[in-house]
Amino acid sequence: MISNLGTWMQFTSLGYAVSIIAGSPARAALYLGFMGASRAVPVLLLSPVAGVVADTYPRRRVLLATNVTMSCAALAFAVLATVHHLTLAAIFIIAAVNAAANAFDSPVRQSWTPHLVDREDLGNAIGLTSVAFNAPAVIGPALAGLLIVWIGVAGSFYFNAVATLAVVVAVALMQPSPPSIARTEGMWGSVTSGLRYIWAHPVLKAIVGVFAVTAVLVRPYFQMIPAYIVNTMHGDARTLGWAIAAAGIGGFGGALVTAGFTGERRSTQWIFSGVLMTACAGALGFITWIPLTFPVFFLIGVGTQGFLGATNTLIQTLSAEGMRGRAVSVYTMIAMGVVPGGSLVLGSIAAIVGLHVTFVVAGFSSLALVVAVYASIPAIRAE
Repeated sequence: MISNLGTWMQFTSLGYAVSIIAGSPARAALYLGFMGASRAVPVLLLSPVAGVVADTYPRRRVLLATNVTMSCAALAFAVLATVHHLTLAAIFIIAAVNAAANAFDSPVRQSWTPHLVDREDLGNAIGLTSVAFNAPAVIGPALAGLLIVWIGVAGSFYFNAVATLAVVVAVALMQPSPPSIARTEGMWGSVTSGLRYIWAHPVLKAIVGVFAVTAVLVRPYFQMIPAYIVNTMHGDARTLGWAIAAAGIGGFGGALVTAGFTGERRSTQWIFSGVLMTACAGALGFITWIPLTFPVFFLIGVGTQGFLGATNTLIQTLSAEGMRGRAVSVYTMIAMGVVPGGSLVLGSIAAIVGLHVTFVVAGFSSLALVVAVYASIPAIRAE
C-alpha cells in the first residue's frame, strides 16, 4: 500500500506533465497515447517470457530485482524534473523501462498468491491485493495534485522512488517459495505451450478474448483522464487530482466487492461489473459539466476493478498449477500491455473526432460484446 501510494502519485504527475507539454486537447490525447504505447510494447514483448519465469524461477529473487528497477526509474523521473529536462522522449524511455520491470513483477507476484492461501480463499485474496492497489488511489492523485501546485511534479517522483523500496523490504522478509515446476523445455516451447493451453480451454479463451477487447476500447479511459479533464473540460491540476481520485475510490469499492464476494459463481460478478464498466465509459461521452464526471468516474472504477478481480480469479482457479504463471502472464500482458496500447488507439481516434465521440462508440460497442458473450456461452455462466 505504501508503494502503491507512490505509484498513483507518479501516474497523476506524469499525465499532468505530458498534458502541459502538449498544450492542446488533440496533442494531449495523442501524446498520452504515445506514453501508453511506450509502456505497452515492453509488456507485450516480455510478458510471455515473464510467465515462464513465474513458473520456473524463484519468485522472491525476481520480485527483489523488479522493484529495485522500478525505484530507480522513479528516481530518474525525479532528477530530470528537478533539473527541468523531463522531455517527452525521456518520459517515454523511462516509462518503457518501468513497464519492462512490471512485466516480470506482476505474473510472479500474482502466481505466488495461491501458495499463500487456501484455494477456496483465492478470490478473496486476489480482491485484497486489489484493495492494496486501489486504497492509495483515494488520496494519491489528490496528494499529487497538491504537490504539483506547491513544488512541481518532481515531488511525486521522489516519493515513489522511496515508497517502492517498501516492497523490497517486505519481499526480503518473506520466506522463499519454490518454483511451480521444473523447467523441462526451452523458453519458446514453454511460451507456446501456455498459449495453446489457453486456446484449448473454452472458458479461458472466451474470458481472455473479452478482456482483450475491453482492454483496447474501454480500460484506456483512465489514461485519457488528463486530456479529458485538463484539455477537453478545461480543468486544472486540482480537478485532475480529484477526478483520478474519484476513479480510485470507485476502484477501491470494486476491490472490496471482489475481496468480500462469497457467491459460488464468479461469473455473476464478471457480467455485472463488465456491464457497469462499459456502460459508464460510454456515458462519459455525453458529459459537459465537470462535477458530473466525478460520480461517473467512481462508477467506472467500481466496475473496472470488479471486472479485473473476477477475470483474474477465473483465470487462476481454472488454470492448472504448472500453467498458472503463464496464464497470469497473458492476463498481465493484456492488462499492462494491451491497455496502454489501447490508449494510443483511443488517443489517435480522439485526436480526429474528439474524446466525447470516442467514449460513446468504444463504451457501448464493448457493452454489446460483454452481454453477447455471457448470453451465448453457457460454460461461462456455470463458473
